[in-house]
Amino acid sequence: MPIFDWISRRVFHAVHRNNLVYNTCWEDPRLDREALRLGPTDDVLVITSAGCNALDYALCAPNHVYAVDMNPRQNALLDLKQAGIRGLDFDDFFAMFGSGRLPGARRIYEQKLRSLLPEPSRAFWDDTIGWFDDPRCSFYFRGTSGFFARLAKVYTDRVIKVRPALERLLAAETVAEQREIWDRHLRHRFGGLLKFLLNRNTTMALLGVPPAQRRQIEATYSGDLARFVQECVEGALAVLPLKDNYFWRVYIDGRYTRACCPEYLVEANFERLKAGLVDRVSTHTDSVQGFVEKHGRTISRFVLLDHMDWLRDRYFPLLESEWQAIVDRAAPHARLIWRSGGFNSDFVKDVRVTVDGRQRTVGEVLEFEDDLARRLHPLDRVHTYGSFTIARLRD
Repeated sequence: MPIFDWISRRVFHAVHRNNLVYNTCWEDPRLDREALRLGPTDDVLVITSAGCNALDYALCAPNHVYAVDMNPRQNALLDLKQAGIRGLDFDDFFAMFGSGRLPGARRIYEQKLRSLLPEPSRAFWDDTIGWFDDPRCSFYFRGTSGFFARLAKVYTDRVIKVRPALERLLAAETVAEQREIWDRHLRHRFGGLLKFLLNRNTTMALLGVPPAQRRQIEATYSGDLARFVQECVEGALAVLPLKDNYFWRVYIDGRYTRACCPEYLVEANFERLKAGLVDRVSTHTDSVQGFVEKHGRTISRFVLLDHMDWLRDRYFPLLESEWQAIVDRAAPHARLIWRSGGFNSDFVKDVRVTVDGRQRTVGEVLEFEDDLARRLHPLDRVHTYGSFTIARLRD
């Protein structure tokens, strides 16, 4: 194994085992809602990440949303958001998770939030609640992905000095205005050191991208990773409207605005969650396979994010056992969505499972809604995934 690949594996596993990696979700739930077609009887399994999208799905009033993640810090973040919905008024909640700063956070935490947390999450936030009360650093520059965003901000502000252009970009009223700003002030500046960093496995590990996912991108894309990222950035900042693109705003600015934020941070939706919808979300520290095998009920909706890219090489047997568990516990006509860094995720179709005593492939037991996926994928405001897959379980 090349030495840099070995180092990146060690960094990736150390990062994901010991740290909060994602401080915000990096998947567009607007697409998910249309793909999942959530109804009142649906039980949804979603990989927790930062919990934003689990709360977004809860606003569709399904029967229940099970947020599952192997990293307990990710579940601790969703637990804190749920505690905030139950225990805070909207202004304090938005200051905390919208602005990324809540003055007096420790006092408010001890008075209103700590008792609402399960013990493992309480222990984590006892040590780190000060992240929300640091005037020098937004919460959205915390965690490993936030650390990279903070480095990127230093790079844009102090090295290539394009902060004024970024501010004009965020304030642009039209895509044509965005394109003009991008072409004139930004396109030629995103090179050099940034490209160097993006071509390093260790940097990608900080962003939550393991070597296997990087290889999946490289196997289906003609250029290098830096070029892929540059094209993704240009698509998000110069092709799609930025006015409601809260994904990029929070990492450019370190905060959301009330006009540009996830749905759970909209005041009317916060009140709906507080009125009872938040109780339809629960967190579970487990693998997808482990949770599905232990869960007593069938699941009708699966949101698998991009984690199968991580398992495609040396962990392929785990991918097979995970899909066996999904097929065994999925409700009739269950709908499933996932993303991939690659321009396709055809390797998933070759995974073998046993159905009614017969060997099948995942490609045979699922019906793929490719037309819907092709229509939705270009509209993805995140714009950093190579492909989007929508499928349902065949009869």
